[in-house]
Amino acid sequence: MTLGGVTTVAKQEFRVRLRTGRWRWLLASWFAVIAAFAVLLRIGLLVLDEENVRPGIPLFGGVMLFVLGLSLLVAPALTAQSINGDRERGTLATVQVTRLSAGEIAVGKLAAAWGTALVFLALTLPFVVWAVIEGGVGLLRAGAVVLIVALLMGVVCAVAQALSALFARGITATLMSYLLVFALTVGTLISFGLAVSLTVTEEQRTYTTERTDENGNVLPGPPVTETYQSEIPHPELVWWLLAPNPFVILADSAPEPPVRYNRITERMEPETSMDPLSVIGYLVRESRQPTSEYAGFAPVPEPPAVWPWGLGFQVLLGAGSVWVSARRLRTPVRGLTKGVRIA
Repeated sequence: MTLGGVTTVAKQEFRVRLRTGRWRWLLASWFAVIAAFAVLLRIGLLVLDEENVRPGIPLFGGVMLFVLGLSLLVAPALTAQSINGDRERGTLATVQVTRLSAGEIAVGKLAAAWGTALVFLALTLPFVVWAVIEGGVGLLRAGAVVLIVALLMGVVCAVAQALSALFARGITATLMSYLLVFALTVGTLISFGLAVSLTVTEEQRTYTTERTDENGNVLPGPPVTETYQSEIPHPELVWWLLAPNPFVILADSAPEPPVRYNRITERMEPETSMDPLSVIGYLVRESRQPTSEYAGFAPVPEPPAVWPWGLGFQVLLGAGSVWVSARRLRTPVRGLTKGVRIA
């Protein structure tokens, strides 16, 4: 596989995509939807008017979560028909008979789709700059979050392309792509909730206390012994079900907001109270903490991050999808699905 071959395929794919005049309308619609959401969110923050909270933090977190959600809807449509669509039109064979390898065709098509997705993402940068100007969002935090969103968009494009290579019909590949997105987002949450209910155990604890009167004075006599039985869930056993979720990866991988003096605790702490990314990341990391009835009274170590496992899963999923696409593009073809033409 050579860079020249990949570039050739990518340029050809870009030309085909630009022939349709609807792209400018799609880009305009994308920008308008995000702009409307950002403006409404900023108005909501003005209504709340929380003290000691810089509006850039919740604005940035809300916009990036919204952008990721839209990206998961747009990315499958960019590649779900990139291979089977060309095969149905009879144009794929003309590329396969050239000196281009299957890997160059697969990577070139993915590069074109991913590049198109990055154009959509680039239209969100003005709102990122807006959040930075509002305060509370550093360039490192903004850049890291945008980079993660770009990587997740590439993974979804790769998976949709692999499904396009596996299924003969474009509508089937598109439907399966959206089902996979649903499984990675909503499905992981449902699976985690159901799995947690299966980890519930009954624990019995005995407490011994001295006899006291209404004033708290110790009374003579033997101590009082009480036994309690409670059901305790253990999410630390099934936390890994949340790791592949794109929203979990984005929130947990985001660097902490800048620290600020907290007048309540009288300490310098990160501004996480109204940051949706920090809240989601905190809840996900708490799922890795062993459950204990004394968790609120005894100090516990900070739970480890979840995003490295989820991001690793996503990268492997994307790499495997590219391999599947390249394998399905190899020639000569040993067998074709009924009704599929070669040229």
